[in-house]
Amino acid sequence: MPEVADIFNAHGDDYCRIHRLSFEQSKVMRMIRACRTAKLGGHLERCDQCGFERPAYNSCRNRHCPKCQTMAKEQWLNARRAELLPTGYFHVVFTLPRLINPVILCNRKTLLNLLFEAASAVLAAFAKDPRWRLEGRIGTIAILHTWSQTLMDHFHLHCLIPAGALSPEETAWKKARARFLFEAKALAKAFKYQYLLGLRRLFERNELIFPTNASRFAAPPAFSALLHAARQKDWVIYLKRPMTGPDQVIEYLGRYTHRVAISNNRIVSVENGSVTFSYRDRSDSNRRKTMTLAATEFIRRFLLHVLPDGFVKIRYFGFLSHHNKNRCIPLIRGLIGTFAPPPEKIKETAAETMLRVTGLDITCCPRCGKGRMKKRVLPTDPFIWDSS
Repeated sequence: MPEVADIFNAHGDDYCRIHRLSFEQSKVMRMIRACRTAKLGGHLERCDQCGFERPAYNSCRNRHCPKCQTMAKEQWLNARRAELLPTGYFHVVFTLPRLINPVILCNRKTLLNLLFEAASAVLAAFAKDPRWRLEGRIGTIAILHTWSQTLMDHFHLHCLIPAGALSPEETAWKKARARFLFEAKALAKAFKYQYLLGLRRLFERNELIFPTNASRFAAPPAFSALLHAARQKDWVIYLKRPMTGPDQVIEYLGRYTHRVAISNNRIVSVENGSVTFSYRDRSDSNRRKTMTLAATEFIRRFLLHVLPDGFVKIRYFGFLSHHNKNRCIPLIRGLIGTFAPPPEKIKETAAETMLRVTGLDITCCPRCGKGRMKKRVLPTDPFIWDSS
């Protein structure tokens, strides 16, 4: 089955000759091409029964690499198990209108930070508002996605929120209504106001950049017109009924946390300079369809979603923030009245994780099917970085 790495290897050089890549994009392309090849080094594995040997190459561990996210996702989910609360969880999605995408693409770090700030501020304000019957502090896990099913720029934030709030005095847990957290239209209106207010302030402080492809927005009248047009749009907020039980929450989180723009199993074929991949058409009852793009256009769309170095795409707010969670989670469990121990982290090796998740035993000898593959200890790695 073809992979993103195959597309980069076959057509990446052609793409680089006609397109200027950022430092981050160049790094991502280079790492994906080298992932699990001799360029990143490795070791030898030998069967303890038949003596069969095979090289085991290192992973690039880049967060944009489709081959490196399964293990990272499982490790992250395992760390979250002990933090789950015995309550339902709401799923809220904040989506930015495509109208402002040209400005976001030129100011990714600044305006994606603003997306987190606006969404978290609005959720915190609604939680304190007596109108919504919580009047306390909520906790939020927010996960950034930047793509649509067809790899176009589509900036949205997935938020998972426990169904309740901690009182200001931290003496009570106020449970949310069974099927209702906040009113979606009111939330969308407040989010629109908060984001556009922040966008205007950034422009007035000259903190936005406008290269050639977005220079039409650089003049104050043009930028004001953009803000006015965005204000007239209906901003979309999606709220899903709450999930119950830690297993369902963990499974749900796993769908969103460590995803990349496209997984390798969605790539159908790579031939004659074109790439065909599958996608779900949201406008047509979520039907699965295929799309064919020129390989260079596929690469352009994939690289659209490379985040700035150091940018944090999963963030925590309220009582789930890193500063508060160690104190607040045990406190809330006690206020809810549960005496059952929290779900424990799974203690397992990487091979055991792969067996649990994929059903594949990577330690089993592929030749005899009986022996176990053992790492052959050598004075130095048999493979070195190829700088060519």
